[in-house]
Amino acid sequence: MSDNHGASAGSVALAFLSGILLGAVTAFLMAPQTGRESRDALLRAARRAGDDFKDISEKATHTWDDVVGKSREFMSEASSVVKDAVDAGKEAMRPVRDSYRDETNSKP
Repeated sequence: MSDNHGASAGSVALAFLSGILLGAVTAFLMAPQTGRESRDALLRAARRAGDDFKDISEKATHTWDDVVGKSREFMSEASSVVKDAVDAGKEAMRPVRDSYRDETNSKP
């Protein structure tokens, strides 16, 4: 029995990303630039981050669509295999079932 007192991976990642963001903003604000230059640099960084997020989102969507498509193919193939197995089982049991019916019908 172990207690889970450690931080989750998500909270560690969030803290790491928050630290990066805070460090970047501090660096921009403390840099020896004019306010306009700092704002322009922040705006460029925000646009790059937005573009990166858009790219990652598109890749994730594409990957998700691939996974869903492959899952549908797998389920279709699996259901076909199961149907064939059930049909083969029915066919294999037909002689046994027929002989049982013949035995019960021939008894007085």
